[in-house]
Amino acid sequence: MRVVVFGATGMVGQGVLRECLLADDVESVLVVGRTGTGLRHPKLREIIHRDFTDFAPIADELAGLDACFYCLGVSAAGLNEADYTRVTYDYTLAAARTLAATSPGLTFVYVSGAGTDSSERGRARWARVKGRTENAVLALLPNGYAFRPGFIQPMHGAVSKTGWYRVLYRMTTPLYPVLRRLFPGQVTTTELVGRAMLRVAREGSPRRVLESRDLG
Repeated sequence: MRVVVFGATGMVGQGVLRECLLADDVESVLVVGRTGTGLRHPKLREIIHRDFTDFAPIADELAGLDACFYCLGVSAAGLNEADYTRVTYDYTLAAARTLAATSPGLTFVYVSGAGTDSSERGRARWARVKGRTENAVLALLPNGYAFRPGFIQPMHGAVSKTGWYRVLYRMTTPLYPVLRRLFPGQVTTTELVGRAMLRVAREGSPRRVLESRDLG
């Protein structure tokens, strides 16, 4: 498989990137981001791209791909609705539309989150915007999927870019086995999410929206 990862410097992106580099059936991994990952690997190639509303300048690089793992996201805290929508919806759809044209048969996995509002009418702003994004991705791409993980425990050195998340994860690491037993359908890891993405890219899924319990 030839895959592209958006958001590879975030916690979930770090997890799926690691699994892609380890997978024997992944031939090459293209990372598109505004900053580099700092990694070196024979499979890995990176493109630094500044304008995530316009991927036309790199459209040729996005041709002939088998899978896209879209892990780019931002916390809604401190952002107004327009700014949050720009990052969550506009950036995602710009990438999805470009890939629909350049690699029409690819599998596109969009990472949203537990509690996403598919009706787009709920009270929580973040859930409405993510629901709108999910709906648009699924309508645009026949092989589009939405992942809704709940609590994700970072593994293998994956680190959140959000400061207070990092503090939370440091505090909960010793408790992970207990949380996993108490809430088996709501707790997962970066490793399991990454492996689930690859599984869907290989085999597809009868469900296009996968909740945390479906991710292993």
